[in-house]
Amino acid sequence: MKELVLGIDIGGTNTKFGFVDQAGNILGESSSPTRGYPVFDDYLAQLHKQIDAAKAFLGPDIRLTGIGVGAPNGNYYTGAIEEAPNLEWRGRVPFVEKLQAYYPGLPVVLTNDANAAAIGEMTFGKAKGMQDFIVFTLGTGLGSGIVANGQLIYGSDGLAGELGHTLVNVFGRQCGCGRKGCLETYVSATGIKRTVYKLLADYREESVLRSVAFDKLSAKMITEAALQGDFIARQAFEYTGRVFGMKLADTVAHFSPEAIFLFGGLVNAGKHLLEPTKRHMEENMMNIYKGKVKLLVSGLQNKNAGVLGAAALAWQKIGA
Repeated sequence: MKELVLGIDIGGTNTKFGFVDQAGNILGESSSPTRGYPVFDDYLAQLHKQIDAAKAFLGPDIRLTGIGVGAPNGNYYTGAIEEAPNLEWRGRVPFVEKLQAYYPGLPVVLTNDANAAAIGEMTFGKAKGMQDFIVFTLGTGLGSGIVANGQLIYGSDGLAGELGHTLVNVFGRQCGCGRKGCLETYVSATGIKRTVYKLLADYREESVLRSVAFDKLSAKMITEAALQGDFIARQAFEYTGRVFGMKLADTVAHFSPEAIFLFGGLVNAGKHLLEPTKRHMEENMMNIYKGKVKLLVSGLQNKNAGVLGAAALAWQKIGA
């Protein structure tokens, strides 16, 4: 009988899940809607139904040994999702407690989705053997997971590592968290869209992006334009890299990591994001750190990283 864990990755629109072995192979995967279920219990009932259907498809020769969950604002200590701005459920949602009712006796563990990505990188990605590194997830927002001395940093309350909500400019862009000038308002898929529209106002150069309405514009479109030499798109990545690189220089001073890993759709821009980010990071670091920190694309890029990270969390929980 093959032992597997269930990895669950909760996104604002869909929840992905998969059954993963100890080597990081996903043997079966599917998804269930997140949006459209304002009552949490209704969402969980539907998710459980989908999980059971996928598990049955794998046949009788598997044994589920644990469940790992990555979620926005997931608190490792409490097992709850707390005040997630991009989910429909308000307040504190006791996710682990509610899910465990469907799987009595099975260990269930939850953490922030970016923390899960860091554990996944350490278990199945390029960070194997590293003791000190940071993972940044560049999606709709900016998440981060910090590993120091081989341990993920959770802090006193389970909510440490929100580097996306460190400040770039206290008088800057409005953030979904209610403050102004957070890093994720500049360095994220949403942030680079805002940058493009500012640049379109500041420059007269021709751009394929001028005819695209804001609601239709995507980070993928900006990436494709940059790859084709579009001036505005390339300037947008240069600006994004400058802001990101300067904040990474501060992050290095705090943690002195061996490597920083970047994951997410924005990373598909390749050198257009990585080169300015690395350049501005090096220019703004203290001399004692220069040339020491590797800036790398995640080893889980273009894989189902959220599911793998959640599964790695489950394997870690059961001591495998």
